[in-house]
Amino acid sequence: MESEGAIAQFLGAIASVLTLYAREFAAMVNASQPLDYDLALDRDCTTLSRHVFQQLQSFGPDAQDLSALMNRIALAGKLIARRLSRAGIMEGVLGFTGEQNVQGESVKKMDVYANEVFISVFQQSGLVCRLASEEMEKPYYIPENCPLGRYTLLYDPIDGSSNIDTNINVGSIFAIRQQEGEDLDGKATDLLQPGHKQIGAGYILYGPSTMLVYSLGKGVHAFTLDPSLGEFILSNEYIQMPQHGAIYSVNEGNFWQWDEGLRDYIRYMHRHEGYTARYSGALVGDFHRILFQGGVFLYPGSVKKPEGKLRLLYESAPLAYLVAQAGGRASTGTQDILDFVPHELHQRTPLIIGSQEDVALVESFIQERSREQATPIPS
Repeated sequence: MESEGAIAQFLGAIASVLTLYAREFAAMVNASQPLDYDLALDRDCTTLSRHVFQQLQSFGPDAQDLSALMNRIALAGKLIARRLSRAGIMEGVLGFTGEQNVQGESVKKMDVYANEVFISVFQQSGLVCRLASEEMEKPYYIPENCPLGRYTLLYDPIDGSSNIDTNINVGSIFAIRQQEGEDLDGKATDLLQPGHKQIGAGYILYGPSTMLVYSLGKGVHAFTLDPSLGEFILSNEYIQMPQHGAIYSVNEGNFWQWDEGLRDYIRYMHRHEGYTARYSGALVGDFHRILFQGGVFLYPGSVKKPEGKLRLLYESAPLAYLVAQAGGRASTGTQDILDFVPHELHQRTPLIIGSQEDVALVESFIQERSREQATPIPS
């Protein structure tokens, strides 16, 4: 009898839960507009590869290569997302390796894993001859691909890896460039060109959901990973950022290390209503917010290191490419990021990126201080 009562109780609880779900669903349907099932189905069926073909309006060899290349990047993102989702319950996700990268920075275990994933997914792909990474001093050459591969992938495998141990979002950044010349000396000097030479760029955000945002020069588009399908599905198309936003994103702990012009800008933010500070320490996450909501992200140089910290080829230029496609701007404070010509593969640069008006406002404070310093003081 006791077992029968327990079963009845259990069934009653299930019935209550189902009733609750039914009520919530009915309320959601009643509160929304009538569903356009054709549109919903079309959205569900718009995978990354299909979208690339639609963007390029071709099924020719170039379109097929770029579609395959984007699919390989997506595969790398899925593998990295899967491993990140197990942080804390499996080996090799949290903590440092005890080594330093070419930048002299301590290497996290996920930095190494993510870099190896990108290399692995492009092995024997026939798509890229070289992979250039923030984590490697020199490009990684794939000889078996070189007769066919016409592209170079530049990437930061895990941006913001210091956030992993505290379960805060991180990301991967990538850029695609057409290979110029045969690079016989292995120095990849053809990569030392301005960001306008990029033919595509994007990032993968590992957060509450995994998102891939990309552009091939025809607008910015966002895809969300559907775990049940194992596919990136189109979620936002032709993203355009506001010309002005309320958010400014910067590590104000470095305030006294900046030039006076940047300190003037921060003082202005503090003294005027309508602005709010948001900073997570992960470039991809902070940029993603700015892309959708408007505002500005800053990672300026310091008095001691005016060149800044972010790498031009692997971080600043790819995001500058995206923001330009979305109607925004990226600047060093004195020069457009896409016009900046690197002198080395790991060239660093300051970065001010976001809505047109907000980037211009930061530049105005920098320029005003520069004019004052250039004006001789009367004796």
